[in-house]
Amino acid sequence: MNMGGRHAGNLPPEMTSLVGRREELARIRRLCREFRMVTLTGVGGVGKTRLALRAAALMQPGYGDGAWLVPLSALDQGALLPYTIAEALPLADRTTRPMMEVLTEYLMDRHLLLVLDTCEHLVEEVAVTARDLLVAAPRLSILATSRRPLGVPDEQVLIIDPLPVPDSGGGGRQDAVTLLADRTAQSVPGFAVTDGNRADLARLCRRLEGLPLAIELAAARLRDLPAAELCERLDDRFELLGDNEAEVSQADPPWHQALRTAIGWSHQLCTPEERLLWARTSVFAGSFDDAAVAEVCSDALLPAAAIPDLLAELVDKSILIWSPTGGGERYRMLDTIREYGAIWLRALGEQDGLRRRHRDFYLKLARRGDAAWLGPDQVSWNDRINAEHDNLRTALDFCLANSRDHTALEMAAALWFFWYPCGFLREGQHYLERALNLDVEPSVVRNRALWVCSLTLMVQGDPDAGMAWAAECAGIAEQLGDTAAAQAAQAMVMAAATIRGDLALALALADSLLAVHRPERGLTLPTMLARLGQSHVHTAYGRVEDAVKALEEMCAECDKHGERWMRAYADLFRAQAELSLGRNDAAQTYARSALEVKHRLHDSIGIALALDVLACAASASGQPEPAARRLGLAQQVWDTIGRAQIGIHEWVSARETCERQARAMLGDEAYQVAFRAGYDTMLDTGILHALHPTHPAPEH
Repeated sequence: MNMGGRHAGNLPPEMTSLVGRREELARIRRLCREFRMVTLTGVGGVGKTRLALRAAALMQPGYGDGAWLVPLSALDQGALLPYTIAEALPLADRTTRPMMEVLTEYLMDRHLLLVLDTCEHLVEEVAVTARDLLVAAPRLSILATSRRPLGVPDEQVLIIDPLPVPDSGGGGRQDAVTLLADRTAQSVPGFAVTDGNRADLARLCRRLEGLPLAIELAAARLRDLPAAELCERLDDRFELLGDNEAEVSQADPPWHQALRTAIGWSHQLCTPEERLLWARTSVFAGSFDDAAVAEVCSDALLPAAAIPDLLAELVDKSILIWSPTGGGERYRMLDTIREYGAIWLRALGEQDGLRRRHRDFYLKLARRGDAAWLGPDQVSWNDRINAEHDNLRTALDFCLANSRDHTALEMAAALWFFWYPCGFLREGQHYLERALNLDVEPSVVRNRALWVCSLTLMVQGDPDAGMAWAAECAGIAEQLGDTAAAQAAQAMVMAAATIRGDLALALALADSLLAVHRPERGLTLPTMLARLGQSHVHTAYGRVEDAVKALEEMCAECDKHGERWMRAYADLFRAQAELSLGRNDAAQTYARSALEVKHRLHDSIGIALALDVLACAASASGQPEPAARRLGLAQQVWDTIGRAQIGIHEWVSARETCERQARAMLGDEAYQVAFRAGYDTMLDTGILHALHPTHPAPEH
């Protein structure tokens, strides 16, 4: 992996060995050196993704800005393609420009490899996006996987064939047999190719036509059956295929006979309960956990108590892939296996019902996260909701396609804590605006979506667009007597006034919100935003004692409830107040406290602001070199956000003053060297040094 650049990439580690494929890897690398658009095609299960990832890992050192995987299998809507690519990259733009504009600007000067994986269901959208990106970014290369070519100008298509199999006499390439033996040995310790089983293993690989996924499914059966019996059963399976699985064989996409046979045979060997769970879990996108499966998939036929054992059996049969994570155990299916399960789900007549149950589960999850976010479990909710990103998209898309009630509005609004704190503002704006345009009748549910949409725009630094939604919310809230929405809309107007520099109006609105606040009702976002707005104005006016008082009251409330996300903003604003008094050590202490939390929660704006404050404190303390490094590191983050300092005058001015001071003390050349060193540092490494400055600074 290339660690020399600022971002090496996001390619996942290889969990199993890659067997054979030397010629294919060499051809992919040669094509990528000569052409900027290369697509690997082939039947499902042939190993396109695995081959693309290995090739990308081998080529990664040649790309100064890394190699980045963009999985597309869980993406239903082509409109979200630019967002998905942006989210895979270290890009979290928070302006309201079109995402394609943001994406092309980010990639324009970068030397980078994008791996667009599983494109066949979005061929037209991927083709248009890839073409536009390649035109705008001359140093960009794209390696795609798809069951069919994309049709991009100058696209080079490489058809991936199955692995070579031995001939009937046992001679020739043994790659398929090697894969079969390797995968079988993982579940059958000591398994090896011997004179006694060699011929049967070769026959089995020929019967499966060397297709890697079919071979891996067969390997899972060699625990229970000798190779000779497995071959006989597969022969029977081929003969019975047309009679028993007419619907599957006629399904779109068309199934390669060997793969269809291997999957169908694995299906046949499952118990009825395992088959039913296989079909039902096909409604999930990306990964999922056992709690989701128990609620979405269980009923009288599949009792919830039986789900854990059934999941374990499907993992044992290589139908599901088990993935331990910091947030618990999760499961996923390969795309081809999921497609097979989805076909059977339709045949059972359960698809619509299961999709509604899937939607209902994730709506409840959004409600629970909404209710719990301003509390002690923010870190675990951050991890959980990020892990469910694909399923949340799928549920929202289903809501929007079946918008007979307020479900789409409710879910999009309830996920405010995902859109803002977790860093998906642009996607949140996309879903909120779609839902608002579909559900236009005044209601309490619509009010909430209105102010949440306003929030996403304010934080992206667009007060004009945000004000439009806030004004509509305020008007309807007054008609309906919706006090909560009225206060939220007022907080949005306060935010707009702050961004525009109308500090008197911002303070008046903050004071008004706090005058009606009742601590016994718990934490509310409008109240905490009012505390921050109040402290910002007091600091700007030089009334630091008043600013500190507001922040201390906010911290006390947050601490009472175990809240950390907004508490960290209070520390950040306290650091700015201390800085205005020349108490640089105190400013750094508060800023580091904020940075630690913001880094853990992946809050880009909080990270960038904290680094700016640390730079200002270092410069004011006569430490220009650390100040320049931190400015460079902060700039790296601001470049992924869009509008630096959200356009707030006081924050912009503070950073400009810091830069002038550091440059004057160091001189232009030395300042630029230090700034560039910070800008080119891996973000996590730079943050670690900013948190613990006694550690040696990263070298370049």
